[in-house]
Amino acid sequence: MRAFISGRLFSVIAAVSKSRQEPAYVIGGYVRDLLLKRNSKDIDIVVVGNGIDFAQMVAMQLGSSKDAKYYGQFGTAMIRYKDMVVEFVGARKESYQLLSRKPEVSSGTLADDQRRRDFTINALAISLNEADYGYLIDPFNGVEDLQKKLIRTPLDPDITYSDDPLRMMRAIRFATQLGFSIHTDSYQAIARNKNRIKIISIERVTDELNKIILSPKPSIGFKLLFDTGLLQLFFPQMAALQGVETVNGKSHKDNFYHTLEVLDNLCNTTDDLWLRWAAILHDIAKPPTKKFEPLQGWTFHGHEFRGAKMVPGIFKMLKLPLSEPMRFVQQLVLLHLRPIVLAQEIVTDSAVRRLLFDAGDAIDSLMLLCEADITSKNEYKVKKYRDNFELVRQKLKEIEAKDKIRNWQPPVSGEVIMQVFGLKPGKEVGQIKNAIREAILDGIIGNNFDEAYVFMKEEGIRLKLHIVSETDAIPVKSNGPVPL
Repeated sequence: MRAFISGRLFSVIAAVSKSRQEPAYVIGGYVRDLLLKRNSKDIDIVVVGNGIDFAQMVAMQLGSSKDAKYYGQFGTAMIRYKDMVVEFVGARKESYQLLSRKPEVSSGTLADDQRRRDFTINALAISLNEADYGYLIDPFNGVEDLQKKLIRTPLDPDITYSDDPLRMMRAIRFATQLGFSIHTDSYQAIARNKNRIKIISIERVTDELNKIILSPKPSIGFKLLFDTGLLQLFFPQMAALQGVETVNGKSHKDNFYHTLEVLDNLCNTTDDLWLRWAAILHDIAKPPTKKFEPLQGWTFHGHEFRGAKMVPGIFKMLKLPLSEPMRFVQQLVLLHLRPIVLAQEIVTDSAVRRLLFDAGDAIDSLMLLCEADITSKNEYKVKKYRDNFELVRQKLKEIEAKDKIRNWQPPVSGEVIMQVFGLKPGKEVGQIKNAIREAILDGIIGNNFDEAYVFMKEEGIRLKLHIVSETDAIPVKSNGPVPL
């Protein structure tokens, strides 16, 4: 079977192969995606010879030498050509030790290199050699597996997964990304070898998990992770969401499958990784807050507060960034019930101001998360919620346009308060600032310097403070002149 493959890059590789008398092949994901008619910018070239020397000649002829990198200790090289990343490696065979996924490597043939590949669909190769240019080499029926939409290992799956347990995550990731099924033998081998995942660094596991989360329908991957037992080993907090408990004939919903439904819903509107993580963690504290009340049934009081506190620990455990992404997810977990409550009630300006104040720039993401959280099977109920969410959105726009509450800064600074009342930093300054903030959020005064300044003086008098300075020299950026 021949595959259509052309372009200057491949012509140059073929010419170098001929001049060096070293066979070269395109292998792996690029071939798979070519047959699936998917775009791919990553190209792997296997050379039966010296991959680094071969890559240097290719880079020189392509004029890409300055964009080339060579990794002598691994026998690999990488060059950039146009918008493509091309990696070269010498054909090799591998053997593994029990407690490590790092193989012992030796030179090998193309057949050796194909045998070491993780899945049949990634063991496909296309010749770039003069005698059989474009010929597809498929020793493990990878083309048939592509047609059947099947993830299968070239060799015994128990050996494949035990040798390199990260391949278990990759199998689930490819199944999720491509919409494929995992072959029964391979699936059962993952379940048998799941504990081997413990020898893999959590960074590598989380990298595969994030790729699953960024797929079109992440629930596929999470169900496979749970059913094979992998999820319980590296993300037990999420696995703990699964299950339904019944008391006195009253049951709560399965929060694991609810979370997956919310995640899939959200994936229809955003490809933001951290917003998707917020969906995964929005109900993470329901197991520890679950309680049965005879009159109310099942409750999860305070799960948003408990969940927000759990976020840093989960990010640390999974080696996710403990910076702005973590704070963003934590904020959304904490606030995820607020818009839902607004959508159930009459929307007041005060409630909308407070939501804008607390959410800041995350308000749009929060609204997307909350809409995705509507998972009722009752179509009337879903429509009612969505209609109410539109009212909330409109109200948010109106209030923000009028009051500028998002990313709010006090119109009267602490320095002004201290100067007017002759105070040093202390609780009185904080009390006045808080009172001004609450008055603005409640709509008692406008979000501007003039009204806030008058209110500040009134609040100071209420606290029995004396005005000691009221001059034009007050050092503040104001929305208007200081009233005298």
